[in-house]
Amino acid sequence: MLSRSSQSKSLRAALLGAVAVAAVGGLAAESLPLSTHPAIAAATAPAAGPASFADVVDRVKNAVVSVRVKTDESKAAFDGETPSMPDFPKGPLEKFFRQFAEPGFGERFNFDDSGPSRPRPHMGMAQGAGFFISSDGYVVTNNHVVDHAKEVTVVTADGKNVTARVVGTDPKTDLALLKVKEGSNYPFVAFASQEPRVGDWVVAIGNPFGLGGTVTAGIVSARGRDIGAGPYDDFLQIDAPVNHGNSGGPTFNENGEVVGINTAIFSPSGGSVGIGFAVASDAAKGVIQQLKDGGKVERGWLGVQIQPVNEEIADSLGLKEAKGAIVDKVEKDSPAAAAGLKSGDVITAVNGEPIKDSHDLARKVAALGPNKRAELTVFRNGSTETFKATLGALDGKQAKADEQPPAASSQGAMARYGMTLESAASIAGAGKDGVVVAEVDPDGIAGQKGVSAGDVILEVAGKSVSRPADVTAAIDAAKADGKKSVLMHIKTEDGTRFVALSTQAVS
Repeated sequence: MLSRSSQSKSLRAALLGAVAVAAVGGLAAESLPLSTHPAIAAATAPAAGPASFADVVDRVKNAVVSVRVKTDESKAAFDGETPSMPDFPKGPLEKFFRQFAEPGFGERFNFDDSGPSRPRPHMGMAQGAGFFISSDGYVVTNNHVVDHAKEVTVVTADGKNVTARVVGTDPKTDLALLKVKEGSNYPFVAFASQEPRVGDWVVAIGNPFGLGGTVTAGIVSARGRDIGAGPYDDFLQIDAPVNHGNSGGPTFNENGEVVGINTAIFSPSGGSVGIGFAVASDAAKGVIQQLKDGGKVERGWLGVQIQPVNEEIADSLGLKEAKGAIVDKVEKDSPAAAAGLKSGDVITAVNGEPIKDSHDLARKVAALGPNKRAELTVFRNGSTETFKATLGALDGKQAKADEQPPAASSQGAMARYGMTLESAASIAGAGKDGVVVAEVDPDGIAGQKGVSAGDVILEVAGKSVSRPADVTAAIDAAKADGKKSVLMHIKTEDGTRFVALSTQAVS
């Protein structure tokens, strides 16, 4: 979609078709075509890059297709609302994510000498790109390209129009698998067997603005990007120019292997400014295999609410590094509960693989799949322990529970923190447990940490508290032990979370 001039100076997160979510599926991808070519060593690449990408493009271009979709929705997009859009991250960028889908570029507008006019609300069209992954006609694209599709047509490199059906979709990763209904012996490409490195050359081929077969080149700018699109974000950032219509198209390495699936752009104008995002092939292979095998994706579920470990939390617990995911709450009758996990535990590894943060834990658990055994390395009470859990199946309700974003909460006990406390038992309706935050100075330490009046402090330094004096004593004890911060477990209107409070505010 073209942006209006009044919006051209705004900073926009623009989807190539709509926002994407990257994830790792739960099954192996043995039956997917994988490349066996060795990675090209950096020392063998010319400093200025290859003289030409023509040989690579000649090998792979016929496997790339345009995807045209008739949808069952026809709401105009001038007001920023587009049909069939997935859930978007809330906040100042939400409008921009919603605004830049590519529903029928050129088909929703009446062009005349005066330029585009109001859209025709009866039209329901979308377009994107895709690529064959097998000779019998399986095609990978984005979920948002085919969401709510009534008819799907694949346009091959030689201009042939072939009807396709949607085999399966995964909104959490914004991936979809199609199967053409006729023909065989299609040219196809393989997923790369090795992840690209930052700085590697890449080539993107797709259908920008309906101009099928367009080739652009650049490098991998970053890996493992989390753009807030979903719980399993794992994007490659590339600077190969991509635009609306490139959604679902492949990003190739110099060997002609697929290293990513183009999905989103970040742009001040709606067009390419060299910041594009592609679902990493390693994150996509398992998802695509599950869609091919059963038409849906199943993910593992541990049953914990978690949050990342920051420097203050690490210091308060005695962790050497601010890594891992701290367990805020263990769900009742969950695999985590059966394994013996408790609130305050820090999960530092799964099956021997280190956990960077809560997002990383959510991805790794989901990737294992249901009924799989997970060995969890946990830091508890100053020492490391190992717990074994048999994962459950993740459904919509559980997905919200497994990684809960931090909510506004509470922290201190003294005036130096900018708040006052009262025992919960002394306040009608507050319950018997914990210490209630009665008042908060928004400019104080607690207020700046997000503490609100009415929050309840449940534990300080791992011990339950019932009086304001208990909170003060726990902070004093932590300071006497040489700790720079103390960990509090607090309850808010939105749930519970941990907050690390500096002990230095207490004199």
